Amino acid sequence: MKLSVQEQLLPGRTLQEKFAFALDAGFDAIELRGKGDFHFATRLTELKRARADGVVMPTVCVDMPHFIGDFDPALRKDAIQQLRSQLTVIAELGGIGVMTPASWGQFSRRLPPFEPPRGPDEDREVLAEALATLGEHAQRNGVLIMLEPLNRYENHMVNTLAEAVSYCSMDAIRVAGDTYHMNIEEDDPCRSILEAAPYLAHMQVSESNRNQPGTGHLDWAAQLAALDAAGYDGYLALECRLRGEPEIVLPQTASFIRKFL
Repeated sequence: MKLSVQEQLLPGRTLQEKFAFALDAGFDAIELRGKGDFHFATRLTELKRARADGVVMPTVCVDMPHFIGDFDPALRKDAIQQLRSQLTVIAELGGIGVMTPASWGQFSRRLPPFEPPRGPDEDREVLAEALATLGEHAQRNGVLIMLEPLNRYENHMVNTLAEAVSYCSMDAIRVAGDTYHMNIEEDDPCRSILEAAPYLAHMQVSESNRNQPGTGHLDWAAQLAALDAAGYDGYLALECRLRGEPEIVLPQTASFIRKFL
């Protein structure tokens, strides 16, 4: 397993500077963020220059105001177009793929009004249709679209690895796990990892409190051992808040995680 860190967490003005810091801190790669309004595509020249300079950028985490599971058909259509563009860009960079949740912050059954304006069957139909479109585009470009389950307070559609796996209708649709969300939703995170193993293409890591690993109560030894037992050899991408200055916290975090690898 290799370590990556999201670009916004790294000090530095350019991706080259950020990557140099990441390497010194003990990471192997940078995880990019894909904003809306086709912003990611406008970075193609910057990204190609960084790749030519040796910057490793295997994955993109979506960072948009609306998502493929939105209640509004126009916003869903836009999210699909945005992700198609991001998949094209990461393919040009020789990367692995793009990850997205069904939605974020749109609705929670745990807060009033409790019942969403769309039923479970329509939820599934909408999301499956979007993923099929993105999966076909990803497959043509040799990359992956990865569905990330979120916890029940951030999304009502896909909360567990098993639910995400149920949408993997083609090889280019895979699952991205996140230890923070898994801590809330999975009855047994280690068992869930093993059961989802054939479909698990990426992992994001942060603590039970959403800060950097080592500041909460997650059993890192057990979860990383489960990933190893599952044959996972992809990236562990740091997506979290930093409790402290990045110059101090990031090297400590990389060292903490590597103790269990």
